[in-house]
Amino acid sequence: MSNPFPLSLGPLRSAMELTLHTHYAVRIWQGRPAEQEKSSIISLNGFVSLVNKIKRGAEQDDPYADFWMIRIHEKLVHSKDALTLIRGQLDELMRCLPSAMQVGENFNVHPVTVPLYINTPLGFLAVYLLIDYDNIARQLLLANHTALMGRRDMERWINAGGHVLRSLFGLAQQFKFSGVTREDFAANNAAAREARERFGELPADVLEGTRRCEFAPQIIRRRVNGEGRLEAVEKEIEGGAEVEDAVGDGQVFSIAGLAEPAMGSERVGG
Repeated sequence: MSNPFPLSLGPLRSAMELTLHTHYAVRIWQGRPAEQEKSSIISLNGFVSLVNKIKRGAEQDDPYADFWMIRIHEKLVHSKDALTLIRGQLDELMRCLPSAMQVGENFNVHPVTVPLYINTPLGFLAVYLLIDYDNIARQLLLANHTALMGRRDMERWINAGGHVLRSLFGLAQQFKFSGVTREDFAANNAAAREARERFGELPADVLEGTRRCEFAPQIIRRRVNGEGRLEAVEKEIEGGAEVEDAVGDGQVFSIAGLAEPAMGSERVGG
């Protein structure tokens, strides 16, 4: 017997907040507007907005958006490696404190708490990096306060950590919406030819949809049903899609005089 009162469920939601303890992390969160002699710096919210656009493109079967998800996930993983390296060397430094001293963690007595509105995994990975950076900045301030590190070295390490996040955000700013789908490439129509001219060739496995980011969304295609109505259907790729192993390219370690960690697989180009 059919249910005369069908249920219409909406999406799940949960309240989220982020607490930051240093003005260094707050500046990354807020970004910087353009000034007379300084260009603007994208905020974390700006980054999240960009990856949301990329995700929507990937849902619409845009292979360029899929490729950008691979690149940004790769950069996120490498950025985490960079901050982990800084944190590891900082932990070594903090072990120089005399054993007779008990030093607790330094938390801001009036931290900044902001609401989080994020609906993509890549956005959450960026938030986790900001939290890591905030913790690193707190520990660097403590190292300077306890005379384990001079101010110049402290600022150099803080700037190196900030560069990791700004470099990530800068990569996302390079994204341009292509407006094409894999069906366009299969037909080799004018839209596909123009996209190739503007954005270049794609790796074959990305174009075929057999290699996608671990966090890539389900591809949704539009079609007209038997009643003449437009409906969304999920597209399945034969054989499934290979999950991309995310790694990154080294570019930030020399700023803080740190050794780059060895990476196990080759970088995705583009």
